[in-house]
Amino acid sequence: MKNQKSLIKQFELSPNSKAGMFITNMENREEDEHDVSRPHRDNHCQFMLAVKGEFKLNIDFENIEFKAPAILFVFPDEVHHVIEVQQPKGWMISFDPSLVDKDVLQLLENNISNPLMLQKETVFYKEIIILTDLIEKMQLHNTNNYIQKSIHTLLNSLLSLIAGNLASVLPSNKEKEKRSFIIKEAFIKLSKENFKIWKQPAKYAAALSISTAHLNDTIKSLTGNPVSVHIQQASIMEAKRLLYFTDSTVREIAYEVGYDEPVYFGKLFKKLTSLTPLEFRKKFRDQDYHSPF
Repeated sequence: MKNQKSLIKQFELSPNSKAGMFITNMENREEDEHDVSRPHRDNHCQFMLAVKGEFKLNIDFENIEFKAPAILFVFPDEVHHVIEVQQPKGWMISFDPSLVDKDVLQLLENNISNPLMLQKETVFYKEIIILTDLIEKMQLHNTNNYIQKSIHTLLNSLLSLIAGNLASVLPSNKEKEKRSFIIKEAFIKLSKENFKIWKQPAKYAAALSISTAHLNDTIKSLTGNPVSVHIQQASIMEAKRLLYFTDSTVREIAYEVGYDEPVYFGKLFKKLTSLTPLEFRKKFRDQDYHSPF
């Protein structure tokens, strides 16, 4: 029987959230407001700090399995679901991305490696525990706008601390390397926002006020892939989501992700995934609706 799935469910912040964010203690967590075991998207960011427990999740068709302690992020538009969790201890923070410094959020989204494993004996681990625990305590006594502003500040402090930890292993502050890193971050952000309509590297170069050759050399030196491949990968990832979660035809999906020639789209899809679009749909969805991964 054909699966009657016509859209990717997207969920908003919990109605319990105040001013765009909500923290949940895993040990005291009540029943989820929606079925997190089914693949879905959120219109907000989620941050997990796992202190104890074993976790198995899927984010954009990749299984992620780990034992605490660890950090994990899920960003808007990423399709995800929980496969299995055992004896969890820690916190989940859901927050509107507009609350967070844009440079911090961009660094996290472009560079975090899920999961980011932690070492309990480090100062970094102890500091993020202190900040997250304080956010939870202040949420319980959130009685006015000034306390809410304090919670927002603590959230930014927590995420900035994590971003700083990531930045410490990224390219050094030599001017040329720093400039290259800034270009890469800006390009990745633009590609996620515009891949449907900007298929040519020159569009991104113009938006960044640099030459196409300079953009391509920079991106390839830092990532190993040229600009065109990153644009294609963004398109194909969205196509995968639509193939799994909708009953749209391959032609319709090709148009949706910005390709006017379905035949070319099909060849590109196979080049990047080793499967045709219909083979992908059959493998990940139609053979086993209840256990696609």
